[in-house]
Amino acid sequence: MPTLLTTEPARWGSALALSGGYLAMCFALWRARAAARQKAGTGEADWLVIHASQTGSAEYLAGQTAATLRLGGLSARAVCMSELDADTLSRAGRILFIASTYGEGDAPDTAARFAGATMGTAADLSHLHYAVLALGDSSYTNYCGFGRALDGWLAAHGATPLFGRIDVDRGNASALAEWQHHIGRLAGTSDAPDWEAPSYGDWRIVQRVLANPGSAGAPLYRVALVPVEAALPPWEAGDLAQVSAPADPDHPREYSIASLPSEGRLELLVRLQRREDGSPGAASGWLCETAALDDVIRLRIRAHGRFRLNGNAGRALIAIGNGSGLAGLRALVKARIDAGKGDNWLLFGERNAAHDFLCRDELQGWLASDGLARLDLAFSRDQSTPRYVQHLVREHASLLCSWVEGGAAIYVCGSLQGMAGGVHEALTEVLGAEMLDALTAEGRYRRDVY
Repeated sequence: MPTLLTTEPARWGSALALSGGYLAMCFALWRARAAARQKAGTGEADWLVIHASQTGSAEYLAGQTAATLRLGGLSARAVCMSELDADTLSRAGRILFIASTYGEGDAPDTAARFAGATMGTAADLSHLHYAVLALGDSSYTNYCGFGRALDGWLAAHGATPLFGRIDVDRGNASALAEWQHHIGRLAGTSDAPDWEAPSYGDWRIVQRVLANPGSAGAPLYRVALVPVEAALPPWEAGDLAQVSAPADPDHPREYSIASLPSEGRLELLVRLQRREDGSPGAASGWLCETAALDDVIRLRIRAHGRFRLNGNAGRALIAIGNGSGLAGLRALVKARIDAGKGDNWLLFGERNAAHDFLCRDELQGWLASDGLARLDLAFSRDQSTPRYVQHLVREHASLLCSWVEGGAAIYVCGSLQGMAGGVHEALTEVLGAEMLDALTAEGRYRRDVY
């Protein structure tokens, strides 16, 4: 139990100090956000390429689009939707939007403010010419939901489409080629290079360990891989591995990379998925059960700039997640430990401590050696009332505010259903919606959820 102050002056003094610090933090973040907006409004360009990205795909395509326009002699720049405000929108004549959809039709984190505020206004966009590339996954009910909503809002408010919206199902190459064709025509060039993704390499599994024996949940494996012949390629904490499974090669699955190149192998935490008929998932079944140690695994690494440490490398880290989301968080914490940074706080949730305490020895070792400043755990099935990681956020509200006031960044990794929404709601209660929006704009609140 916390120690209570026994005198009113002491209690009021602490409250005023905390309030003053919180207000100072609010002002600092407001000023950073204002600077970001001012930056978005400077450096006039004939074309804006606005990206709303959750895992980096839209951002990558925006860069390629802007580069193609510049190749044709046009002035173009790629800008994150988080930096697009009503004033910039009112002055822009040509905008190409590349919009991912998050979850069941929602806007990505980087576009949440635009979707909630700007798209809620009756703006006059009769001056604007635009096009929309909508990225999505047809296995979700509201396929390309945000891209379609954005397209509808632009048209309803008078904007003129340069060509019809193009929907892209899980990176479909034909749809992307159609977009590139239109961009080439706008740029007046036909010799732009194809936007090819990195090719797959040949990898093999060197170790596969069941990480949760006896668990009431689905099996989760820690899988280690190395290239068959080539040297280990570079990557950063936060990046993703795309695996092309033999049963479904046209739809690669993405997994957070749990290790660093310095460890000599690429590690994943893979949950074995099963279809409604009980058969294993095409990729998870291959990695967890079917693939032999001498089988070739087709894999490539994709940079995930939105979840890298980047400008947060020197900040304290609050890492929050559950289940296989520990993979991405483990890499981030390990990178900071290797850099001599011990101000890392991990809040992690799973089912039972006896069976689902993933990476137990490693995490407890980091805590004992001061690689982790704090390790708080929530095991939902170890008591009569379920307790999840979002409960930890509320329980440690004062300390979390103190860390954020001191400049900490918050990274969330794990399941979209339940955890991500619950943690976001808890953080909103603890920090306030405006503060969380400001942290997002500053790049200090980042999520990799699925």
